[in-house]
Amino acid sequence: MNIVKVEVGGGNIAVVSSNEILIGDVQSALDLMATVQYESGCNRIIINKSLLSESFFDLKTRLAGEILQKFINYRVKVAIIGDFSVYSSQSLKDFIYESNSGNDIFFLPTEQQAIEKLSMLK
Repeated sequence: MNIVKVEVGGGNIAVVSSNEILIGDVQSALDLMATVQYESGCNRIIINKSLLSESFFDLKTRLAGEILQKFINYRVKVAIIGDFSVYSSQSLKDFIYESNSGNDIFFLPTEQQAIEKLSMLK
């Protein structure tokens, strides 16, 4: 896992990258949050969707809701970047739309858009 700290608008954002899936269950999400906080001091994180298990995007598993609730509970803002048009599930599209309407979780196409979005948050 590689963590790059980006300084924008008086705050820091951690951009996490890896060649392997980092989040496959709730515990691995908690571990990621703790590692990022410890190594970078950031509570705003950008991760590529490739770092998430595919079961995350199958809402029937409830994995997405459980994991994202942990990010909210620990006051960590997260932007997941990538191409989400590959998923045909209407409920997932609605979930992404609702998440993007909030202030904690975002699904965005590019890292630059994620940096801009997270830098505007308090």
